[in-house]
Amino acid sequence: MPRSVNNVASRARRKRVLKMARGYFGRRKNVWTVAKNAVEKALGYAYRDRRAKKRNFRALWITRINAGARIHGMSYSQLMGKLHANSIELNRKVLADLAMNHPEAFKSVVDRVK
Repeated sequence: MPRSVNNVASRARRKRVLKMARGYFGRRKNVWTVAKNAVEKALGYAYRDRRAKKRNFRALWITRINAGARIHGMSYSQLMGKLHANSIELNRKVLADLAMNHPEAFKSVVDRVK
């Protein structure tokens, strides 16, 4: 019985990986084994960094809120504690935007919880 190799599927799989590798430098874009490794690595980084991005943004928002709060004589933790105590439900993204782009609105929020 002759050996059956599904060449159509193999070719499609290689084409898909090489298409993902477009724009890479050197042999990473057109040599199958090198491209396969580069694409696998890139997909791993993409998966990891979709989660890391959320952490990075949260850290940025906290830094901006802290800077805004200290202008008005409070620390970040004091501000957040008082916001929760007064049941003002503004998330960090909104607070950071207020602190950076609308300082008068942020000041009114701080004055409300003082």
